[in-house]
Amino acid sequence: MDLPLTGLTVIEVGQALAGPLAGAVLADMGADVIKVEKPDGGDDARLWGPPYGPDGVTSLYFHSQNRSKRSITLDLKRAEDVAALHRLCETADILIQNLRPGVVEECGIGPASMLERHPRLIYCSIWAFGFQGPMKMKPGFDPLLQAFGGMMSVTGQPDGPPTFAGASINDKACGLFITIGALAALRWRGRAGRGCLVDGSLLETAAFWVEGQINSHVATGDVAKRHGTGAAVIVPYQLFETADRPLCLAAGNDRLFARAAAVLGHPQWATDPRFATGAQRVRHRAELVPMIAAVFLTGPRDAWLKALDAVGVPSGPVNDVGELVAHPQMAAVDMIRPLPGGGPSVVNLPISFNRERPRPSRPAPRLGEHNWEVLGRGPGMAASDP
Repeated sequence: MDLPLTGLTVIEVGQALAGPLAGAVLADMGADVIKVEKPDGGDDARLWGPPYGPDGVTSLYFHSQNRSKRSITLDLKRAEDVAALHRLCETADILIQNLRPGVVEECGIGPASMLERHPRLIYCSIWAFGFQGPMKMKPGFDPLLQAFGGMMSVTGQPDGPPTFAGASINDKACGLFITIGALAALRWRGRAGRGCLVDGSLLETAAFWVEGQINSHVATGDVAKRHGTGAAVIVPYQLFETADRPLCLAAGNDRLFARAAAVLGHPQWATDPRFATGAQRVRHRAELVPMIAAVFLTGPRDAWLKALDAVGVPSGPVNDVGELVAHPQMAAVDMIRPLPGGGPSVVNLPISFNRERPRPSRPAPRLGEHNWEVLGRGPGMAASDP
C-alpha cells in the first residue's frame, strides 16, 4: 500500500522502549527508519528475554519494537562516527534520541549543535524527568515513573498496596507523544522552513495519565484514593464477580445505569434519590456497589453479559491474554501478524488507512545489518577503510 510517510527519513538513536517505539510507529507508516546502535551489543533490549525470536538470541521484545527498521552501528565517542551521523542528518527529516541525560552533549550531538548544523532537522529528545529542573539529569525507567508519577498510588485495591500497571504505559505513551510532536513539527517546518526541537518525558507522560486526579487535587486539596477496579467519578464503572467468572460493567451515564438496574431486577434504583444521578451515585458508592455486587453473584457471567448487551449497556468479560488472542474479534481486526522473512508474529500498528492496516516492511534488523547499505562500510570500519 502507499503509506503516508513514504519518503521520510528518520534517525533513531536510542534503546529500550520509548524511542524505539516512536521509530517503529513511524516505520510502520512508511518512514525509512535508520536505527543507530552501539557496536558492542547494540540496543540493550536485544537481550530482554526470554522469549526470543526465531534466531533464539534476539528477544521477542526487540523484534516487536524494531520491525521495519535498518540497523547501523556507530560509536558516538569516535569523531569519525559522529561525522558519519552528521552525514546522515544532512538528508534526514527527524532524529529521535532517548539516551541517558547528558550523553548527547558529551558526544557533540545535542540539540543546539545539531539544529545549528542541520536547520531543517526535527530533533526529538525523550527524557525521564524533563529537560529542565533539579531532576533533569536523572535517568529513569517505566516502573520508577509509575511510582514517582502518582499512577501506582491510584492503582490497586483500597486496602492493598500501590500497584504497578501490567504494561509499560509511560514508555509507550511517551513514545506516541513524541511521534505526534514530530509529525506536528513537520507541519511547522513546512510553514517556517526550518526544523525545531521536540521534547517529551516519562514524568510529563505520567502526569498526563493522572490529569483528572491532579486537577481535582489542585481544585479541592483532596488526594486521590485507590478504588480497585472502579473509577473515581463514575459509578458503577468497575469489575464485579458473578457466580462463576468476573465481568466489567461500565454504566457511564444515567440512562445506562437505569437499563442496568432493570437488568439486575431493581429498576427502582434509577429513581432512588441516592442513585438517580451520577454525582449521587459517586457520593453513595459505599451503599450502591455492594448491592450491585450481591445481585451479580446470583447468576453466571455469560447470562449477565447477554442480558446487559441486549439493552445496550457496555459490559464485557475479564479476559486473560490468551483469551484475548483467541477471541474472534481479534482475528477480525487483524492486529497480530507475522513479520516478513519468517519473523515472529507480533502486534501491529493499531491504525488503518483507507481500511487497510500497514504491514511491517521488514523484520527487526540484525545488529549492524545495514552498515554497508547505509554507511558504505562494515562494522568497526572507518569510512576511509577499504
